Amino acid sequence: MRRIDKRFGAVQANRAVDLVARAGTVHAIVGENGAGKSTLMSVLYGLCPADGGSIEVAGRPARIRGPRDAIALGIGMVHQHFMLAERLSALDNVMLGAEPGFLLGPARVRTRGALQALMERTGLSVDLDAPVEALPVGARQRLEILKALHRGARILILDEPTAVLAPQETAQLFAVLRQLRAQGTTLLLITHKLKEVLALADHVTVMRQGAVVLDGPVAGSSLDGLAEAMVGRRVHLGRDDRQATPGAVLLEARGLRLADALGVPRLADVSLQLRAGEIVGVAGVAGNGQSELLDTLAGLAAPQQGELAVGGHAFGPGRWLDPATARDLRVAHVPEDRQGRGLVLPFAAWESSLLGYQRRPRYDRAGWLRGRVARADCATMMERYDVRPRDPLLGSGRFSGGNQQKLVLAREARLHDVAPRVLLVGQPTRGVDVGAIEFIHGRLRATRDAGGAVLLVSSELDEIMALADRVLVMSAGRIAGELPIAECSEPVLGRLMAGAAPH
Repeated sequence: MRRIDKRFGAVQANRAVDLVARAGTVHAIVGENGAGKSTLMSVLYGLCPADGGSIEVAGRPARIRGPRDAIALGIGMVHQHFMLAERLSALDNVMLGAEPGFLLGPARVRTRGALQALMERTGLSVDLDAPVEALPVGARQRLEILKALHRGARILILDEPTAVLAPQETAQLFAVLRQLRAQGTTLLLITHKLKEVLALADHVTVMRQGAVVLDGPVAGSSLDGLAEAMVGRRVHLGRDDRQATPGAVLLEARGLRLADALGVPRLADVSLQLRAGEIVGVAGVAGNGQSELLDTLAGLAAPQQGELAVGGHAFGPGRWLDPATARDLRVAHVPEDRQGRGLVLPFAAWESSLLGYQRRPRYDRAGWLRGRVARADCATMMERYDVRPRDPLLGSGRFSGGNQQKLVLAREARLHDVAPRVLLVGQPTRGVDVGAIEFIHGRLRATRDAGGAVLLVSSELDEIMALADRVLVMSAGRIAGELPIAECSEPVLGRLMAGAAPH
């Protein structure tokens, strides 16, 4: 790609970008949210036309007017948010949009045979007959890669491929990617996780504000050097020096038992306390009850057994906390899925910025929404939380993932209202760049230092170790251990996550 320019209105997303990727290598493209990485790859895949510049594939000029042209050139793309029809089977998802004719029966037989051979060659494994909605997230990721390879991809774009994966799923994905590289596939890896760049990539391109600021081999690069190139300054992601001084209990749960609609236990006798002035981290392999714990404490799920005390109010199975009451009691919730549960993507940013708070007197005048006040408050939020671009009228779905996350966090911290007593946070930095990670960590610490209690659920042990004052480890729906941060290390937490003794 040579001298690629792309503008969206007043935003110059790409500025004369050059990118040269060699066959059979992993080429990482890193940068802050909004640096232009995904836009550049969208140009390569034909999702949006460049305003200027040229593309060559295998030494020949390429005119890419849409994804069909890119696929014909052997270019595939796996998006951060999967492009799958959830009610169709994995096999039908591979065929979808590329059906060879009206007779689908023979086509399914041929496609199944080709996919089984492809799975044997690459190490990717997916249950082809299972509906996508029944597949775990790691299997969906593998399905997206299979779909691209089945259509002849020799150049594979991966946009934040590990953003929603558990550590063991990430390790499995890396093994597959190394095998694909050995077989000659070129991998273009968009990521914010610099440790993954150092572990996997051969070459790295760093973008900032739409332009390339660093381009070279990964060998000899350092995490600190890449982070500084991304942000333009030194970045601190470790622990701060402040020692927590926990105060009064702000939230207490006792004996929570929750089973899903099929009767499968998700929480088994979970008890915990959140105190003023502390951050409590929840570690665990994905699917061990962390998500259900967040939902239960936020009032989105009611347990079959257990008690909850918050703000001088007691709740039980017959009368459980609901989200509106939680907000009245100053319990705020940043959900794990910012797009599915934190925002309404077609809404303007200012509308998403007051979801759940639109009935507050500040915004509700005799049943009429005070839009001008809400837009002004959203502009203030965007300024203080560094949401880019600072446009309250822009659709929520038009922001990058990291800026969507900052918008949700700004809403739940409620700059226009009193700060939360309890802040429940799920995966706060999933798919977020190092500069935004540093900022979000600072806001969580600020909530703690102001006397609030923070419950942090994260799949990143580095994040737990950097932020938490106390750590709960969940395994099979139970709290397998509780340790002060001074006694925590990755091996100790890893053993607890596996259901073993800490030492």
